[in-house]
Amino acid sequence: MTNVMFARQKILAFLKKQNVATAAEISAALQVTPANVRHHLNQLQADGLVEVFGLRGRGQRGRPQKVYRLGKAVLGDNLARFVAVLLSQMPSEEASTRLEAAGGALAGHLPEQALPLMRRLSLTIERLNGMRYQARWEASPSGPRIVLGHCPYAAVIEQHPEICLMDVALLRTLLNANVEQSAKLERTEMGNVYCIFRLLG
Repeated sequence: MTNVMFARQKILAFLKKQNVATAAEISAALQVTPANVRHHLNQLQADGLVEVFGLRGRGQRGRPQKVYRLGKAVLGDNLARFVAVLLSQMPSEEASTRLEAAGGALAGHLPEQALPLMRRLSLTIERLNGMRYQARWEASPSGPRIVLGHCPYAAVIEQHPEICLMDVALLRTLLNANVEQSAKLERTEMGNVYCIFRLLG
């Protein structure tokens, strides 16, 4: 482990123990200069590992100090379990209809449907990436296809593959076009996982 990684692990361990702390408190506890701590905190925040929880000393003399805590990427959540329980309580005959409705609702404000297809594809990719799909579109002999480099529902997709119906409905709504899934959680040679949806003529 490099010195930089070790220093950041120590900061994360300190925040885990203390729950919240300022850069000055971390600096004093770990005997690292305040400038170094702030540098590490900025990078940890950019990586989603810590977040600013609030300000301390607001309304008092001097600059308020940022108060940091562990980020959601470290703490995790119980959403996967919650979603799995919700889906297991849904009667199977209702699941398809409800998931397709959810996909349409996820689309939110729709782009102008009269826009050229290339523009709709571009706006769709932008919207998907705002939802953490790591999406891109590419040309293929059978027409454009959407490649999703990340499944936000990967934690529950194995037990509930019907969630893919929601993605189909989401894409169909955003693109105003018929869509079908042609690859599901495939792996590249490098081990990356992806899903592919293609536009139908």
